Amino acid sequence: MLLLGDSSPLMEPARLKYNRLTMPTLSQLSKKGRKRKRKKTRSLAMRRLFNAKDRVYTSVVSPQKRGVVTLVKTMTPKKPNSALRKVARVKLSNRMEVTAYIQGIGHSLAEHGIVLVRGGRVKDLPGVKYHIVRGKYDLQGVEGRKSSRSKYGTKSGGGAAAPKPAASEPAVAPTA
Repeated sequence: MLLLGDSSPLMEPARLKYNRLTMPTLSQLSKKGRKRKRKKTRSLAMRRLFNAKDRVYTSVVSPQKRGVVTLVKTMTPKKPNSALRKVARVKLSNRMEVTAYIQGIGHSLAEHGIVLVRGGRVKDLPGVKYHIVRGKYDLQGVEGRKSSRSKYGTKSGGGAAAPKPAASEPAVAPTA
Protein backbone atom coordinates (compact mmCIF):
# COMPACT_ATOMS: atom_id res chain seq x y z
CA MET A 1 0.00 0.00 0.00
CA LEU A 2 1.28 3.45 -0.93
CA LEU A 3 0.97 6.41 1.38
CA LEU A 4 0.97 10.04 0.27
CA GLY A 5 4.22 10.88 2.04
CA ASP A 6 5.95 7.78 0.65
CA SER A 7 8.58 8.49 -2.03
CA SER A 8 8.64 6.06 -4.90
CA PRO A 9 10.14 6.44 -8.40
CA LEU A 10 6.71 5.95 -9.98
CA MET A 11 5.14 8.88 -8.14
CA GLU A 12 7.89 11.49 -8.63
CA PRO A 13 8.80 12.11 -12.28
CA ALA A 14 9.76 15.73 -11.47
CA ARG A 15 12.86 14.68 -9.51
CA LEU A 16 14.54 12.76 -12.35
CA LYS A 17 18.17 13.72 -12.80
CA TYR A 18 19.47 14.25 -16.32
CA ASN A 19 23.17 13.86 -17.04
CA ARG A 20 22.92 16.09 -20.08
CA LEU A 21 25.66 18.51 -21.14
CA THR A 22 24.48 22.09 -21.27
CA MET A 23 25.44 24.66 -23.87
CA PRO A 24 28.10 27.16 -22.81
CA THR A 25 27.10 30.75 -22.19
CA LEU A 26 28.53 33.62 -24.24
CA SER A 27 30.77 34.71 -21.38
CA GLN A 28 32.13 31.17 -21.02
CA LEU A 29 32.85 31.06 -24.75
CA SER A 30 34.62 34.43 -24.67
CA LYS A 31 36.85 33.26 -21.79
CA LYS A 32 37.73 29.74 -22.97
CA GLY A 33 36.50 29.39 -26.55
CA ARG A 34 35.76 26.08 -28.25
CA LYS A 35 38.17 23.21 -28.76
CA ARG A 36 38.67 21.92 -32.29
CA LYS A 37 37.73 18.28 -32.63
CA ARG A 38 40.71 16.32 -33.96
CA LYS A 39 39.88 14.30 -37.05
CA LYS A 40 41.24 10.77 -37.01
CA THR A 41 42.79 9.35 -40.15
CA ARG A 42 41.67 5.97 -41.42
CA SER A 43 44.77 5.15 -43.43
CA LEU A 44 47.55 5.43 -40.88
CA ALA A 45 50.15 3.62 -43.00
CA MET A 46 50.10 6.47 -45.55
CA ARG A 47 51.06 8.97 -42.84
CA ARG A 48 54.28 7.37 -41.61
CA LEU A 49 57.74 7.41 -43.11
CA PHE A 50 60.58 5.24 -41.86
CA ASN A 51 64.07 6.77 -41.92
CA ALA A 52 66.34 3.72 -42.24
CA LYS A 53 69.53 5.68 -41.49
CA ASP A 54 68.32 7.10 -38.15
CA ARG A 55 65.85 4.21 -37.56
CA VAL A 56 63.00 6.58 -36.63
CA TYR A 57 59.45 7.12 -37.86
CA THR A 58 58.39 10.59 -38.95
CA SER A 59 54.94 11.89 -39.80
CA VAL A 60 54.81 12.62 -43.54
CA VAL A 61 51.60 12.34 -45.56
CA SER A 62 51.98 10.45 -48.84
CA PRO A 63 49.30 9.51 -51.40
CA GLN A 64 50.79 6.09 -52.23
CA LYS A 65 53.41 3.74 -50.85
CA ARG A 66 55.44 0.97 -52.44
CA GLY A 67 55.41 -2.45 -50.89
CA VAL A 68 56.26 -6.13 -51.26
CA VAL A 69 53.48 -8.73 -51.32
CA THR A 70 53.83 -11.30 -48.54
CA LEU A 71 50.55 -13.18 -49.06
CA VAL A 72 47.79 -13.33 -51.68
CA LYS A 73 44.45 -14.71 -50.51
CA THR A 74 40.67 -14.42 -50.82
CA MET A 75 38.23 -13.12 -48.23
CA THR A 76 34.46 -13.33 -47.91
CA PRO A 77 32.55 -10.06 -47.40
CA LYS A 78 30.23 -9.02 -44.57
CA LYS A 79 26.69 -10.27 -44.09
CA PRO A 80 24.39 -9.20 -46.94
CA ASN A 81 27.04 -9.77 -49.62
CA SER A 82 28.56 -13.03 -50.76
CA ALA A 83 31.62 -13.41 -52.98
CA LEU A 84 35.33 -14.19 -52.92
CA ARG A 85 37.25 -10.92 -52.78
CA LYS A 86 40.95 -10.97 -53.68
CA VAL A 87 43.24 -9.31 -51.14
CA ALA A 88 46.97 -9.22 -50.53
CA ARG A 89 49.05 -8.74 -47.43
CA VAL A 90 51.68 -6.09 -48.27
CA LYS A 91 54.79 -5.05 -46.34
CA LEU A 92 55.20 -1.34 -47.10
CA SER A 93 58.42 0.63 -47.44
CA ASN A 94 57.79 2.11 -43.99
CA ARG A 95 57.92 -1.42 -42.49
CA MET A 96 54.17 -1.54 -41.80
CA GLU A 97 52.18 -4.54 -42.99
CA VAL A 98 48.67 -3.88 -44.33
CA THR A 99 45.90 -5.79 -46.09
CA ALA A 100 45.11 -4.29 -49.50
CA TYR A 101 42.35 -5.04 -51.99
CA ILE A 102 43.06 -6.14 -55.57
CA GLN A 103 40.27 -4.68 -57.69
CA GLY A 104 39.15 -5.80 -61.13
CA ILE A 105 38.61 -9.18 -62.73
CA GLY A 106 41.63 -11.50 -62.52
CA HIS A 107 45.18 -10.69 -61.48
CA SER A 108 48.71 -11.96 -61.99
CA LEU A 109 49.99 -11.10 -58.54
CA ALA A 110 52.21 -13.54 -56.68
CA GLU A 111 54.23 -13.51 -53.48
CA HIS A 112 57.31 -11.20 -53.45
CA GLY A 113 55.75 -8.96 -56.13
CA ILE A 114 56.31 -5.20 -55.93
CA VAL A 115 53.06 -3.17 -55.79
CA LEU A 116 51.88 0.40 -55.26
CA VAL A 117 49.33 0.83 -52.44
CA ARG A 118 46.89 3.71 -52.12
CA GLY A 119 44.31 4.51 -49.45
CA GLY A 120 40.62 3.69 -49.74
CA ARG A 121 38.71 1.21 -47.68
CA VAL A 122 36.54 -1.64 -48.92
CA LYS A 123 33.16 -1.32 -47.23
CA ASP A 124 32.24 -4.98 -47.02
CA LEU A 125 35.68 -6.33 -46.03
CA PRO A 126 36.49 -5.61 -42.37
CA GLY A 127 40.06 -4.45 -41.80
CA VAL A 128 40.83 -3.70 -45.47
CA LYS A 129 41.62 0.01 -45.70
CA TYR A 130 43.90 0.11 -48.75
CA HIS A 131 43.75 -0.59 -52.50
CA ILE A 132 46.51 -1.83 -54.80
CA VAL A 133 47.04 0.32 -57.91
CA ARG A 134 46.58 -1.72 -61.10
CA GLY A 135 49.04 -1.34 -63.99
CA LYS A 136 51.97 -0.27 -61.80
CA TYR A 137 55.09 -2.34 -61.00
CA ASP A 138 54.32 -6.09 -60.94
CA LEU A 139 50.50 -5.93 -60.94
CA GLN A 140 49.27 -5.71 -64.52
CA GLY A 141 46.11 -3.94 -65.65
CA VAL A 142 42.81 -5.71 -66.28
CA GLU A 143 42.77 -7.54 -69.63
CA GLY A 144 40.16 -6.42 -72.17
CA ARG A 145 38.79 -3.57 -70.08
CA LYS A 146 36.96 -0.91 -72.14
CA SER A 147 35.41 1.41 -69.53
CA SER A 148 36.97 3.10 -66.47
CA ARG A 149 40.39 2.09 -67.81
CA SER A 150 42.38 4.56 -65.72
CA LYS A 151 41.17 2.92 -62.51
CA TYR A 152 42.22 -0.53 -63.67
CA GLY A 153 45.52 0.28 -65.41
CA THR A 154 44.43 -0.70 -68.93
CA LYS A 155 45.90 0.99 -72.00
CA SER A 156 43.61 2.01 -74.86
CA GLY A 157 43.50 -0.48 -77.69
CA GLY A 158 41.11 -2.57 -79.74
CA GLY A 159 37.66 -1.00 -79.96
CA ALA A 160 38.21 1.59 -77.25
CA ALA A 161 40.29 4.09 -79.24
CA ALA A 162 39.31 5.87 -82.46
CA PRO A 163 40.91 4.40 -85.61
CA LYS A 164 43.91 6.27 -86.98
CA PRO A 165 43.38 7.96 -90.39
CA ALA A 166 45.20 6.25 -93.27
CA ALA A 167 47.75 8.24 -95.31
CA SER A 168 46.37 9.17 -98.75
CA GLU A 169 49.68 8.86 -100.66
CA PRO A 170 52.81 6.96 -99.70
CA ALA A 171 55.88 9.09 -99.02
CA VAL A 172 58.37 8.86 -101.90
CA ALA A 173 61.95 10.01 -101.55
CA PRO A 174 63.02 12.51 -104.28
CA THR A 175 65.60 11.19 -106.75
CA ALA A 176 68.61 13.36 -107.55
